[in-house]
Amino acid sequence: MRIHHLNCGSHCPLGGALFDGASRGIFAHICTHCLLIETADSLVLVDTGYGLQDVRPTAGRRLAFTWPLLLNTQLREGDTAIRQVEALGYSPRDVRHIVLTHLDFDHAGGIADFPEARVHVFASEKAAAERARRGFITRQRYRPAMWDCVRDWRIYAAGGDDWFGFEAVRRLDGLSEDIVMVPLRGHTLGHAGVAIRTAGGWLLDAGDSFMSHGELDVRPHCPVGLRAYQAIMTSDRQARRANLERLRALHQDTSAGVTIFAAHDDISLAALRGAAGSQ
Repeated sequence: MRIHHLNCGSHCPLGGALFDGASRGIFAHICTHCLLIETADSLVLVDTGYGLQDVRPTAGRRLAFTWPLLLNTQLREGDTAIRQVEALGYSPRDVRHIVLTHLDFDHAGGIADFPEARVHVFASEKAAAERARRGFITRQRYRPAMWDCVRDWRIYAAGGDDWFGFEAVRRLDGLSEDIVMVPLRGHTLGHAGVAIRTAGGWLLDAGDSFMSHGELDVRPHCPVGLRAYQAIMTSDRQARRANLERLRALHQDTSAGVTIFAAHDDISLAALRGAAGSQ
């Protein structure tokens, strides 16, 4: 199994270090970290970022107006998952599975670029997305046009086997037990982490369960801009806080051998790319 760490969408909000904790200019840089997993017989995407129908100026508008404007989203065709898959020498048809942390616009936009893929998601997330007309935030985050083409959904109830103290779904239809969905309700009502067993231990894509690597520290910290965005977009604050505490404890347990990262943390993306030697 080989894992490629992809950035499938860049956000450059006004505020610089207030958002990413590092930029010296007035604009921040916030990635959308997705995974491309090479298995023995197919490719698996964990989240898709933005898709071709989002980045092409001639395409029908699928994105809401508010968040891409405030986030100063940089829509580039070369950043889409499909173009990065092709750059690695693969066909989009080789992507047989898409495992989603959640259905937010910046995580699910590329689904339509892989129409033959089986899409895995928690039932509670699918149900929340189908109620997308209820409330301003919900309408902004969930864009049904992004996934109305899906022919092969695989829907899972949260719960199941133990995974380092978390309930987990280990048996994803068509995938090995080396890929596990972990319920991490909070950012959305059906939010999931996706854990992958590698030769060096477990890698946990925690999606938007937190926004900055500093939130896992013994003395947690997060740039104020990200903290505000996170507060606005949280669907269940109590669950998010509880799951973050559990993730922090797991991160600090070095004997567990679990590497945890958030989808919008550039520092984690750079470190994992360096460790994996991915493009």
